[in-house]
Amino acid sequence: MKKIVLFLSLILISLGLAGCSNVQKEANTTDTWSKIVKNKTVVVGLDDSFVPMGFSQKNGQLAGYDVDLAREVFKQYGIKVNFQTIDWSMNATELRNGTIDLIWNGYSITPEREEKVMFSRPYLKNRQVLVVKRDSNVHNFKQMKSKELGMQTGSTAEQWYEGKQNVLRAKKAVLYDQVPNSFLDLNANRIQGILLDEVYANYYIAHQANKDAYRVIINDKVPADYFAVGMRKGDKTLRKKINYALGQLQKNGKLEKLNKKWFGRQSNYLGRD
Repeated sequence: MKKIVLFLSLILISLGLAGCSNVQKEANTTDTWSKIVKNKTVVVGLDDSFVPMGFSQKNGQLAGYDVDLAREVFKQYGIKVNFQTIDWSMNATELRNGTIDLIWNGYSITPEREEKVMFSRPYLKNRQVLVVKRDSNVHNFKQMKSKELGMQTGSTAEQWYEGKQNVLRAKKAVLYDQVPNSFLDLNANRIQGILLDEVYANYYIAHQANKDAYRVIINDKVPADYFAVGMRKGDKTLRKKINYALGQLQKNGKLEKLNKKWFGRQSNYLGRD
């Protein structure tokens, strides 16, 4: 009886692996642009707590730089954007399985992600910074060596921290599903620092009642990273359409208006330096 159960279990595992393989192959080879055009809808996956890129307001409505940008891009093709809140650590899986068509929410280009997804042209420059309480004794990255450091699961911060770098090492790394939860722990002194995107740090802190309670620490040895749109590797037409539409927004000045609206700066940046 045990042999039969074991045999059946092995069959089920084999079928499951084959299924995953087929899904991955389809994601890498299928161009879904015609389907998107037919349905006049594209689904964007996001973490709805990631200010100022995409987040839920108090009235429950989504807002953010990426929300506005995605709508402006697909308005050019008469396509509606539906936003789907996802577990950020599962974004590549949701994309592969077809739950979403795009990952568009402060999504940085990294070598690890390029193995799983295809990226659009970059549209925003970013970097990772360290946020601490202003009254702490931490003034640089090295002083986190004996401290506890928070970061979001699946984030660029986590990938950079766990990678081949010797710029920042903490006593312990604590992972969070969403960045606001790390700020709660920082305020309660359960952690002593947060590693996160500069655009998030600046916007989030500026909108807190106790904004003077924090210090943002920058280290020039931390490389810049670039936000782009993530999609399935088979979606080559979709990539071309997004890249073209981003270029049009740069030409007609709407990209500059969005930068002014969300970041308060005159910038028409699109691409790498």
